[in-house]
Amino acid sequence: MHVFVGDGSVGLPAHAPYDAILVTAAAPSVPDELVAQLAPGGRLVVPVGRAAIQSLRVIRRKDDGSLSITDRGGVVFVPLVGERGFRARD
Repeated sequence: MHVFVGDGSVGLPAHAPYDAILVTAAAPSVPDELVAQLAPGGRLVVPVGRAAIQSLRVIRRKDDGSLSITDRGGVVFVPLVGERGFRARD
């Protein structure tokens, strides 16, 4: 097992690409850095929004490199903090 400590809002590009990325805290928008780390066929699941107004997004990188984005409905997660998340006081 390996443990990496860092800013999860920007992922871990040194080990990309990934088949799946699951974010368990709400981001203000879909982090481009995480999308860039998806392998062809890979999926990113991330809650997006503020406070009690969030939607669960599933972003899939198709084999041709294009993206499909599906909204899976309303959710409530704690805020994601970090460079691509919320500042501690937001």
